[in-house]
Amino acid sequence: MPKTTKVKKKITKVKSKTVSKSKPKVAIKPKVAIKPKVAIKTKVAIKPKIAIKPKVAIKPKTVDKGPIKISKSYEPKDTEKYMCEKHKIFFRIKLQEWKKELVRANNESLYNGSMDDNSISADIVDQASSYTDKNVEMKAINRQIKLISEIDKALLRIKDDTYGFCLDTAEPIGLKRLMARPVAKYTIAAQEKHEMNEKVHADE
Repeated sequence: MPKTTKVKKKITKVKSKTVSKSKPKVAIKPKVAIKPKVAIKTKVAIKPKIAIKPKVAIKPKTVDKGPIKISKSYEPKDTEKYMCEKHKIFFRIKLQEWKKELVRANNESLYNGSMDDNSISADIVDQASSYTDKNVEMKAINRQIKLISEIDKALLRIKDDTYGFCLDTAEPIGLKRLMARPVAKYTIAAQEKHEMNEKVHADE
């Protein structure tokens, strides 16, 4: 009986040894909770600011007021713009009225001359004096006809916007000179030069 007890003890020792020799269980690390990937915000494409076009100032419609009118007492002034619309109207009216007077005077002188032709004088002296008068009248009529032609040319220059400026130098003739002689087409200096040239040619 005592032998069996010893064997049991040995067996228990062996078991205990075998148990001790067995590998210890590895402690499994708890799974780390993986953080969810943070959704990266995509950069929003910023729209470029549209350049606002400045409002174009709309020009008011110019109402045609019709032709400019001037009073009968109006006279061009140096303070006004040279050869402005008022100046042109003033000189156009002046030239037209001057032409009417010349035409009427010519018609009257021609009519009176024809009446004198019908009356035949017996006196030779009277006839001679009447012929002399007629020659003077005819010369005056011819001068007036030339002057009417100059007036027509001046009216054309007003239409072409060249009136009041020297034909040689293109300089302003001046209001004072035009008031004294509306058909003037040269400045005083240019006119004197022309007269000198005419004298030289006449002497030759």
